[in-house]
Amino acid sequence: MHPLDVDYVRSQFPALKSGSQVALNVADRIYEYLLNTNVQFGADYSVSVESTRRVMEEAPEAAKKLFNANHPDEIAFGASSTMHLENLARGMDNAIQEGDEFILTGEHEANVGPWKKLAARRGAVNLLSLIGPKTRILAFAACSNILGTVLPVKDIVKAARKTAKERGSKKLEICVDCVAYAPHRRIDVNDWDVDFCALSFYKVYGPHISALYIRSSSLRESVSSILHHFLDYHHKSYKLQPGGPGYELVYGTTAVLPYLLSLTPENDLNASFNAITDHEQKLIQPLLAFLTAPEQIDRGVRVVGEESSGVSRVPTISFVVVGRNAMRSREIVQTGIRYGHFYAFHIIDRLDPKVDVDDGVVRISLVHYNTVQEVERIIAILKEALA
Repeated sequence: MHPLDVDYVRSQFPALKSGSQVALNVADRIYEYLLNTNVQFGADYSVSVESTRRVMEEAPEAAKKLFNANHPDEIAFGASSTMHLENLARGMDNAIQEGDEFILTGEHEANVGPWKKLAARRGAVNLLSLIGPKTRILAFAACSNILGTVLPVKDIVKAARKTAKERGSKKLEICVDCVAYAPHRRIDVNDWDVDFCALSFYKVYGPHISALYIRSSSLRESVSSILHHFLDYHHKSYKLQPGGPGYELVYGTTAVLPYLLSLTPENDLNASFNAITDHEQKLIQPLLAFLTAPEQIDRGVRVVGEESSGVSRVPTISFVVVGRNAMRSREIVQTGIRYGHFYAFHIIDRLDPKVDVDDGVVRISLVHYNTVQEVERIIAILKEALA
């Protein structure tokens, strides 16, 4: 396997000094779109034709490859994953019946709140329990944005569908939140056998916009249009895009796939994500070693999530300081480090020992353009804060 060329990677992010996560080619495409094709699409004149091609064809095709979906019509664009899942839940009002059961695992609120509200509207039941004959929706995150743990999505889905079938469930649809997963591992909705999947492009070095995958069969059978009544997109994901997304941002997302492919000589997504994973493991090890050292344990430092590196862990590392010398998370943070609940309210609320949800955890998120030297600087900051 070819190692990641971190110098090349960093050269693609000219604004790194300001903390930007947007790749150079992403910004270039947004700029170029605004200058040359910033018109409404659907008209016959040449600029509109090119705008239509970029937004309605090129962008969904590129996103389809990131999800490994079957067709670009299965991809919707929108302002955020939170908005997407709210719109998806609204579009499923007619598909949910009183007494249906939802299993929600309670990670980021984006993949929890919309389903709770849908259950309340339709008389369904939201719970965390075993699959039964009335189970209709299963929603979970492929990777927790607090714990940093990568879940075996394919195994979970296979077991859930098998159990649902054995127990007489008429229809089970599965929604996976991949916002915290997408920067670190490759998504594969086909191999996973999921019905819905969301990612945020700003997490994968793109603009602040999101993409949602909706399986074709779910588009036809479960999801109703939330567009104006006179717009007919019955079999297309566009029916979940009321008002349409920001065209220049949609076009900007087309630069993400070429950037990821450029990371290894193979020009292959699997190879790129393997290189990312290998590099990120080198970043995780010294930070976890510091946080789990005996002197930090005695100090009251507790890592929230797995305490060791490995392929089942991404470099999103959260911790708290408890015990006789407890510290509030907000007292620890410095530049490049944040604290809070990060919209994973339920996870923070259930931590043991108990922590203030508003204060939350200290979270350090590393990505593949970080270096070991940057991790060492973070460790130095933490040593001073915890002294």
